[in-house]
Amino acid sequence: MKGAPPERERKSWARRLLGRYHVYGDFWYRFHLWGVRHAPSWLMTFLLPFFTAFFFLVLIRIRKAVAANYEVVLGPCGFFERQRRIFLNLWNYAWNLTERYEALAVGKKMEVTPEGEEHWHKIALGDNGFLIATAHLGPWEAASLNASHHGKKRKVHVVREAEIEEDAQKFFEDLLAERGFENYTVHFVSNQAQLGPNLLFALRRGEVVALQGDRPAHGGRACDVTVFGKTFKVPIGPLALARSAEVPIVPVFAYRTGRLKASLVFKEPIVVAKTENRDQDLQDAASALAVHIEQAIRRKPFQWFCFRPGF
Repeated sequence: MKGAPPERERKSWARRLLGRYHVYGDFWYRFHLWGVRHAPSWLMTFLLPFFTAFFFLVLIRIRKAVAANYEVVLGPCGFFERQRRIFLNLWNYAWNLTERYEALAVGKKMEVTPEGEEHWHKIALGDNGFLIATAHLGPWEAASLNASHHGKKRKVHVVREAEIEEDAQKFFEDLLAERGFENYTVHFVSNQAQLGPNLLFALRRGEVVALQGDRPAHGGRACDVTVFGKTFKVPIGPLALARSAEVPIVPVFAYRTGRLKASLVFKEPIVVAKTENRDQDLQDAASALAVHIEQAIRRKPFQWFCFRPGF
């Protein structure tokens, strides 16, 4: 599958050599969390440029992937502009990751400003379940957490891809368990045969399922659409799930706008048709979602965190 990270299939020499100190290992997760818990908030302003520069230098493969993505999104450029784009992307990621830890581990509140809330109210104030489709943009967790705080109180199921390394995955699971969220459950994509049916039943009970729609999970089925004039793959799973449950898809995108501040943008719900031509139904829904994804990336391109080739 195009865009699938080869790291999941085989370990590079760097991963074998560095172990938990590799960028995919748990050391950097734990070190970052330790810094958030023990360093004063103002110190982050000085620490993050240093660590952004460090990872900018060592993450050669990720640098290439980010640069290639921006060639499509922003157009061709020279050497120095290419480096600026990559640095801005990693800089934004560092701040979003820091504030995620501050929310999960320290309990700090993020000030969220809604936009297009009328689209949300159309769905969220009803009794039926619905699906949130977001992207790897900004503080994207805010998109799913919003469903548990606005409108009718209902359970939210968040589906995300597991971390590449097992120790890093355990770290994240432990962090979620330690923090705990009422009516908020995280499911990790795996080979669990029951995940799909469980999510389908949840939607039919009037609950909410939140997934990312800007790239397929490793090994997942994908649908080809056009984004920025290039072929782009979106996962079929969210579309097929919404079609089976006969619920709408609400595109929701989050952007970091300042220190612990975010804008949450709601888009017009997408209704997946249910005709005799299932493939066409899914293709039409995928194309509609692709329009929102392109608009979202175009709005804040340096907050799109896609660290593998996306086109």
